Amino acid sequence: MNELASIIKASKRIVFFGGAGVSTESGIPDFRSVDGLYNQKYDYPPETILSRTFFELRPDEFFRFYKDKMLPLEAKPNDAHKKLFELEQMGKLTGIVTQNIDGLHQKAGSIRVFELHGSIHRNFCMECGKFYSPEHIKNAPGVPKCECGGVVKPDVVLYEEGLDDATVRGALRVISEADTLIVAGTSLTVYPAAGFLDYFRGKNLILINRDPTPADRKATMVIRGSVGKVLSEIEL
Repeated sequence: MNELASIIKASKRIVFFGGAGVSTESGIPDFRSVDGLYNQKYDYPPETILSRTFFELRPDEFFRFYKDKMLPLEAKPNDAHKKLFELEQMGKLTGIVTQNIDGLHQKAGSIRVFELHGSIHRNFCMECGKFYSPEHIKNAPGVPKCECGGVVKPDVVLYEEGLDDATVRGALRVISEADTLIVAGTSLTVYPAAGFLDYFRGKNLILINRDPTPADRKATMVIRGSVGKVLSEIEL
C-alpha cells in the first residue's frame, strides 16, 4: 500500500478504469462471479434479455427483468467511489472510465466520468425524446410509456448496440494522456471496452481485482482484493 501511495503521489494525470467489482461493495451484484447475475436462474439468460432484439420483441419481459435486477436506486457510493472523488478534488484524477451504469461515481461527487455502457439515470421516449427519471421506469406498470404514447428506453447500451462515439473518444483521450492507469473490478473480457487499455502509454499500470485478468502480465503492480478496501487504505 505504501508503494501504491507513492505512485499516486508522484502521478499528475491518473485515470481510473472500473468494472462491476467497483460497485459490489455498494450491494450491487456483478455479472460473472459465482453469485453474479449470470449465474442466477431466469426463463431467459440475462445476455438474451439484455439484448436489443429481445427489448424490441419482448419489451414486457425485458422490463420485468430490468426493474427487478438493474435499478439499484437505493445503492450508495462506497469507499472506492469516495476515494476517487477525493483524488479528483486534489487535481490528480483526470477521468473515470466506467463500465457500470449505476451512476454511483456521480453520486459520490465525481464529474469527469465516461460511462461506456450508459446510465440507468437517463431514460428517453423513443418517439419524442422526452427525458424520464429511473423512478418513472421503476414505478410504471408493465412497459414504461411516455405521455405521447411512446416507449421509454433506458439510456443503457444493450447487447447488439454500439457504444456512444463521443463517450468513447473522451475515454480514449484521457487514457492516452494518463501517466498512471488504475484498472479495478473488471475481468477485462468484455470488448471493445477491454481493448481501451491498449491506448495507455503512461508509466504505471495498476490492476486491482479479486481474480486474475488477461492484463496482469503487463501491469506495474497487481493487487488482489476488494477495490474499496484497497483504495480506502491509501494514505495521501
